[in-house]
Amino acid sequence: MANTGSSFAKPGVVVGQPFWLLAELTYRCPLQCPYCSNPVDFAKQGTELTTDEWIDVFRQARDMGAAQLGFSGGEPLVRQDLAQLIKASRDMGYYTNLITSGIGLTEKRIAEFAEAGLDHIQISFQAADEEVNNMLAGSRKAFAHKLEMARAVKAHGYPMVLNFVTHRHNIDSIDRIIELCIELEADFVELATCQFYGWAELNRAGLLPTKAQLERAERITSEWREKLEAQGHPCKLIFVTPDYYEERPKACMNGWGNLFLDITPDGTALPCHSARQLPVQFPNVRDASLKHIWYESFGFNRFRGYDWMPEPCRSCDEKEKDFGGCRCQAFMLTGNAENADPVCGKSEHHGIILAAREEAEMAALGMDQLQYRNEKASRIIAKV
Repeated sequence: MANTGSSFAKPGVVVGQPFWLLAELTYRCPLQCPYCSNPVDFAKQGTELTTDEWIDVFRQARDMGAAQLGFSGGEPLVRQDLAQLIKASRDMGYYTNLITSGIGLTEKRIAEFAEAGLDHIQISFQAADEEVNNMLAGSRKAFAHKLEMARAVKAHGYPMVLNFVTHRHNIDSIDRIIELCIELEADFVELATCQFYGWAELNRAGLLPTKAQLERAERITSEWREKLEAQGHPCKLIFVTPDYYEERPKACMNGWGNLFLDITPDGTALPCHSARQLPVQFPNVRDASLKHIWYESFGFNRFRGYDWMPEPCRSCDEKEKDFGGCRCQAFMLTGNAENADPVCGKSEHHGIILAAREEAEMAALGMDQLQYRNEKASRIIAKV
């Protein structure tokens, strides 16, 4: 499957323009979350793009029609040029969004980002319980600082957007999580049950909740949603179920190379943030223009359209809705990215998903047995 060809536009496939650009500014991060979706071998990745290189990427993507720009990582606050990058992108007309753990954020930096034109800040929490939050984050002061910064973000006039990655070690506290969000005057809350890529896939046996846990959490969230709507409360609760409890796959990124363009810290361009693990040589912005990468490169055309699909996807009447599901998940679980996403009940590999559900019903790993994300662990994994 690996291919280094630079021109692979597929005849008959209509390619639109990228709408959402995600700038993964760095893989560096002060936290050690065991469900991080970053590559587990991030320590071996190349040198980060410079300020000028990032600004050039933003300009190229904007010229192609990209309208929304997200700054993520790792932890994007590690980059000391973040305010400069925000201003440059805002001046180009982007809607800008900072996706952060809050660690490294200060009142001064919030004010700097506001002056630079940042539109939106999303802060993530590991749990509503301070001890659990700090253990998962690998920092004794993380929870208190997140609370302080969430309140500061709200005070500066930003919409309060919170993200909680839920899993078997915190999902039973969904009530308290929602209560905390209300206390913080959240406008939008994403309760995203862990999706298994990167470190999360490595720790799946210790993170996947049971079906009963998931159903209870979804029921409680629905009850809260109804109560808030009846009160006219502005908080919107979004509950995201894990693929592992679905019978049909999600339309990953609304289709391969369709709307979403991800640039990694070293400039590798990807059609989704997890695609780096695939046996496809993706292009780099240091070697080719974004226009060429998006429209012509092999990597971005590899799974566009439907011709690449084997059965049962090729003849499935739902292929135009789910595009065969997630290519990364297919590769991780079956060893072949062309296979139907095993989440799909029609896949010959669906038994892998059923086995994972059964495993979740048994005694799972405790938090102290999880593989935490850190530089040392990444270097060891990179050598394997």
